[in-house]
Amino acid sequence: MPISTYWKGPKRLHNSPQPFITFAPMEKSNFVDQIKIFCRSGHGGAGSKHFMRNKLTAMGGPDGGDGGRGAHIILKGNAQLWTLLHLRYFKNVLAENGENGGGNNCSGKTGKDIIIEVPLGTIAKSEDADIIEAEILEHGQEIILMKGGRGGLGNSNFKTSTNQAPEYAQPGEEGQEGIKVLELKVLADVGLVGFPNAGKSTLLSSITAAKPKIADYAFTTLVPQLGMVEYRDSKSFCMADLPGIIEGAAEGKGLGHRFLRHIERNAVLLFLIPADSKDHRKEFEILKLELEKYNPEMLQKDFIIAISKSDMLDDELKAAISIELPKNIPHLFISSVTGSQLQQLKDVLWNTINASIV
Repeated sequence: MPISTYWKGPKRLHNSPQPFITFAPMEKSNFVDQIKIFCRSGHGGAGSKHFMRNKLTAMGGPDGGDGGRGAHIILKGNAQLWTLLHLRYFKNVLAENGENGGGNNCSGKTGKDIIIEVPLGTIAKSEDADIIEAEILEHGQEIILMKGGRGGLGNSNFKTSTNQAPEYAQPGEEGQEGIKVLELKVLADVGLVGFPNAGKSTLLSSITAAKPKIADYAFTTLVPQLGMVEYRDSKSFCMADLPGIIEGAAEGKGLGHRFLRHIERNAVLLFLIPADSKDHRKEFEILKLELEKYNPEMLQKDFIIAISKSDMLDDELKAAISIELPKNIPHLFISSVTGSQLQQLKDVLWNTINASIV
């Protein structure tokens, strides 16, 4: 289970022979990139107010132990996960409380931390504040989402030369609670940007081992698809096929806000414009404007333009289209069907990725 040290699962359903709810296997259509969960970290245990008493000591000094710390709720990166689907059925994350302290300076047991495994690129924020509280970018990275309450000190901590028998101890601190929003933003070196039916899925299937759904109707791609592009000398980089953008996407039209956030994590944006577009420059400007409306910082990324389906163009048409396109952005004419210029596209992408890292 991606969640360890979890609370008790769902009880047996009424008149059901199954002890637990069973779930269907995860399919690609079950892409979940945002969920809300209620979290409560553990309360700290109370310190003990105790005095030593045994057959040899009738009036011993204070020996109350400290209370145990409440359990933390921790996010942990897992590179094997690519969606938040596994958290859909767990709406309440309730951590263990720390145990109270005991006599003979015995400290209470610390609550066992809850570890929630999430895919790389996940951020966490409060429901009522749009402030990122945690961000998971590496495999195995752990961030405490909610700290458990500290255990209270026992009365043995308060004895002094003038107060040798303190009859008080600290209560444990309360844990934290609240609704957290987990959002997944896909991590990829290159993000494919374009209108529906621009040929993004066809390109991804041509240069990677990914097998996205391909059809001749708009919004064939409903969820981000990732693929690893093999490059020279056994090198590789990650490419993401994102659902098509339409004019007004920044205001929520089409798939709008739901998937624009995935573009934020891509180092390089590859604008794919089909050769049969009526106005190549206008199409690029519309896509660029939607990115700017959603987040102006996206304009700081490296842009590359690829004219897809260019096998239908002759040299004269290619020259005419080149005049339309921005002079400061590199462009190529590619064909995913014939393989034309795909290796050159890989070269440009690889050099741009490494230049942006430097």
